Amino acid sequence: MASSAIQPSYQWHQAKSLMSASDPFQTGLQGALVPDSQHEYDHIAVVYNRGDTPPEITIKQISGGVHQVLANGIAVAIVAKTEGRAPTPDDVLLVERYV
Repeated sequence: MASSAIQPSYQWHQAKSLMSASDPFQTGLQGALVPDSQHEYDHIAVVYNRGDTPPEITIKQISGGVHQVLANGIAVAIVAKTEGRAPTPDDVLLVERYV
């Protein structure tokens, strides 16, 4: 039986900030923006080292529609929206980095 749920179409090849151009061997927590061609919004990803415990994601409202995404208390992204709901921790993709 086929699922009728919409499947995400993340465009990982267009992701921004997954790897630093100046330091390809970077470790630690890092934020990234991942485009999604089938939806009207992109996704925030948090990259962490393989073998580490996945980080705890929290969202802090800065002002109005501006929110800060934190991973283990470290700011990894700022989201500014003029409409719609605020982001939640469940909206953030967690990605293990092979080091």
